[in-house]
Order: sequence, then C-alpha cells, then structure tokens
Amino acid sequence: MKKTFKLIDLDCANCAAKMETAVKKIPGVKDATVSFMAQKMTIEAEDDQFDQVVKEAVAACKKVEPDCEVVVK
Repeated sequence: MKKTFKLIDLDCANCAAKMETAVKKIPGVKDATVSFMAQKMTIEAEDDQFDQVVKEAVAACKKVEPDCEVVVK
C-alpha cells in the first residue's frame, strides 16, 4: 500500500531529510519520501502493517520536528 500525507508547518529541508531517514528505518516500510517543497510525505509499506507504520511514522516526525503536524485521514 502507498499513501501520501500532508505535512503542516514543516520548517526546513534538513528536517524533511531527517524525517525521511527516520521513517525508512521503521520495520515494514518499503519506501518513504518527504518533500519540503510540497509539504508532503509518501509512505509505501506492507498492507497488513500499514496502520502501525503510519502511527510510528507520525511519532518519528514529531521527534524531528515537534511543531510539524501529519494529516492522517
């Protein structure tokens, strides 16, 4: 499964790169990209683990940039 999430208040490209690295380390993640310019994060992960991966990705992003909000619908 592959999904894109909107990021609100992502302040810098360096933080986006750190988020991308952190998300890629989560077990079950096949690929992840974080775009500072588009303010979006795309996660590709196993279908059966996707909800857990998203929770861990949101937590990882909060560690890097506490003010950044990941919009999960």
